[in-house]
Amino acid sequence: MNTLDVTAADISCDHCKRHIEHDLGEVRGVRSVVVDVETKAVHVEYEGAETDDGALRSKLDEIGYPAT
Repeated sequence: MNTLDVTAADISCDHCKRHIEHDLGEVRGVRSVVVDVETKAVHVEYEGAETDDGALRSKLDEIGYPAT
């Protein structure tokens, strides 16, 4: 199991949290997504054989929450 921990400055509310958790959760290989609105942190656990950090960062960009 691999993990990705990033900050996304544009996270501002529970809607953002739900949007990120839903969309990243649909990426093949993602096992869990936890977003903390207060710290703007995104924690993803995923299977490295099915996806990678680059794909997850690209997905965040695509949905409007670029990782910093």
